[in-house]
Amino acid sequence: MEVKERSEIQQQYKWDLTSLFESDEKWEEKLASLKGQQQVALSYQGKLDNAQTIYQYLKWDYSITSDLSDLFCYASLRHSEDTRDSNATSMYSRIYSLYVEISSASAFARPEILSLDDDKLKAIIEDDQLKDYRFMLEDLYREKKHTLSAKEEIVISSFGESFAAASEISESLRDSDLTFDDITDGEGKKYPLSESSYIHYQMSDDRTLRKSAFESYYKTYKQHIHTFASAYRAQVKTAVTEARLRGYGSSREMSLSKNNIPLSVYDNLIESVHRHLNLMYRYLAIRKKLLSVDELHYYDVYAPLSKGSNKQYTYKQAQQMVLEAVSPLGKEYQKKVQQAFDEKWVDVYPNVGKSNGAYSSGTYHSNPYIMMNFNGSLDSVSTLAHEMGHSLHTYLTNSHQPVQYSDYSLFVAEVASTVNENLLIDQLLQNCNDPRERLALLNEYLEGFKGTVYRQTMFAEFEMKAHQMAQQGQSLDCDSLSEVYENLIKLYFGDELVIDPEVKYEWARIPHFFNPFYVYVYATGYTSAVAIKEGILKQGQSAVDRYLQFLSMGSSDYPLNELKHAGVDLTSSESIDRAFEKLEEILDDAEKTIELL
Repeated sequence: MEVKERSEIQQQYKWDLTSLFESDEKWEEKLASLKGQQQVALSYQGKLDNAQTIYQYLKWDYSITSDLSDLFCYASLRHSEDTRDSNATSMYSRIYSLYVEISSASAFARPEILSLDDDKLKAIIEDDQLKDYRFMLEDLYREKKHTLSAKEEIVISSFGESFAAASEISESLRDSDLTFDDITDGEGKKYPLSESSYIHYQMSDDRTLRKSAFESYYKTYKQHIHTFASAYRAQVKTAVTEARLRGYGSSREMSLSKNNIPLSVYDNLIESVHRHLNLMYRYLAIRKKLLSVDELHYYDVYAPLSKGSNKQYTYKQAQQMVLEAVSPLGKEYQKKVQQAFDEKWVDVYPNVGKSNGAYSSGTYHSNPYIMMNFNGSLDSVSTLAHEMGHSLHTYLTNSHQPVQYSDYSLFVAEVASTVNENLLIDQLLQNCNDPRERLALLNEYLEGFKGTVYRQTMFAEFEMKAHQMAQQGQSLDCDSLSEVYENLIKLYFGDELVIDPEVKYEWARIPHFFNPFYVYVYATGYTSAVAIKEGILKQGQSAVDRYLQFLSMGSSDYPLNELKHAGVDLTSSESIDRAFEKLEEILDDAEKTIELL
């Protein structure tokens, strides 16, 4: 697969960043205009003891934060276009530094407000001047016992860049410094291997190529495993230390507390998935049978189950497929998706130096943006639907909420994207009569459960164990981390899978581990999305209305409450069990479809 230089990509397939800044020069002008804002922040220090001053400070704070967000987002998007671009790298570095400087200068505010006498603070929160900030202030008050003194908060904030260093080292190592041996297909032809092409090769129907890519990929990771372990150990110990300083029982409790999520939700997810591991084993047995292999290896778990899965789509076809898929969400939703395509919210194709993967990003002042590396596969179409879900969630939130409630939490972030993915597969299944094509679509659904519910929960359990080990003073060297990971692979994949020695190094390639206790929200988001999607298809407009209202809530309520508004209660196992009921239906369909081949 030839990857072009960015200059060779047609303009219509590149995003239009002018809703942020018209040019790099305009970005520079805005950056220059923010010099001195640290002093503005410090001018409020020692004065946040009344409703009027707190109101003025919050207006300034959200205004400057929005400006910083615009600058940061633009630089980040430009950096993603070509990570070799030194100017974009400089922009990213400079805005990150300014963000840390202003955040450090503002670090006094939270503890200063929380240092007020309880009765006085409660009265301030109830003041009419602050009615638009009331929920935010009530949430701030909830964390009072974990807030340090103003001086201590400033010290911690000043280490922002240092705390992020472990993640940046790991990312740079993965994206820029790792080199892989060429790989060989079944006919002896050689191909270059890169970080971005690895999964593509793992999805090949050529088993020799898959195995070659697998061995080459993890050979390189093994060579650098001590560096990855050092970086991850630093990240974990930083989180554990901060949690202890703030008086939390664990780093996991600290992370979940930000969204008012009880530990029981995390534990319940792991326990529920453990109860349904038999369905994962059943899926792997189907996979082994269809691939006609004596042994199922890790390099077989992404292989297509049907030749129909090799079907290619143009980007224009992908756009139409996404538009048709979201039709149950109503005409207004569809119009916004069409607007995203027309106004070039999407950066479509891969180019040399472009960041791997896909994401949605944007700010309160801009339209959302989607970065992807479209390759014409069904998976790429699904990725487009997925990221469009994120972008429409952002758009609806920004359209209905003030800036202080426009940043919805990570806990609900994967719901909209997964609803779109599942609607796409449902739409395609309804119109599919060919057994091989149907099996390919069912495999896409099954991959969603495997990759999003089972694997992300496995990742969540790995994180939990790693942080517990650090908290208990145990070693977090490459051997201990790899042993924990290998044992989880054995548990989650069962006896159907042959455990290749390379498998234990996979943890090193998961960048999400550097954002502690984030990955579990993929699994809770997926199970929530299944419940919501099924409700939309069965209940119609009433469920659509609840869902669109949910997408418009931003951070104006706690995420568990927002999901309850959409009809999902994650404090019980009901919605998770409903997701596994759907998985059983898909497995039944797959087994019946296999009989028709």
